[in-house]
Amino acid sequence: MKLRASMIAIVFAAGLSACGGGEEPAAPEASAPPVETGADAVETSEETVAEEAETASGPAEEGVQFAGFPEPYASADYATGKRLFMQCSSCHSLTEGGPTLLGPNLYGMFDRKVGEHEGFDYSQALQEADFEWTPGQLDQWLASPRNFLPGNRMSFAGVPREDQRAAIIAYVMSETGYTPQ
Repeated sequence: MKLRASMIAIVFAAGLSACGGGEEPAAPEASAPPVETGADAVETSEETVAEEAETASGPAEEGVQFAGFPEPYASADYATGKRLFMQCSSCHSLTEGGPTLLGPNLYGMFDRKVGEHEGFDYSQALQEADFEWTPGQLDQWLASPRNFLPGNRMSFAGVPREDQRAAIIAYVMSETGYTPQ
């Protein structure tokens, strides 16, 4: 257990250092066992860290958050969606009345016509598009914004994994006032 905690602390500190945040990592405790250095040890520690990060919110929170959503969103992982949305949060807010950032606020986006959120200057491609946002439309958009609607200004390459897109969309649905129909 101490080895697992030490590995998590090292990975967390390395992550903070990589993005320029946080303080200098603390030296490992003298009583901590030495860290193994084989390929198997690295693989096991990365798997362990990933497993713990995925289950940080607990299974009860998932069921409550996505209850009543259509599949695949009802069975999506809340913690994964929340974690992956962090990439989006530098450009989009989710709260009602929240700010417009580099991208529009996403609160109430579902069943809203594309390109019509007040206070945001949409590209010509989005202004001319003729559809309403649905979870399915957002899924296609997130797979590859450039391919889904050529000419839009979103500089995001997309999310290739279907399960990750479902988790992001379910998280956005749960945070933006989506009501299942």
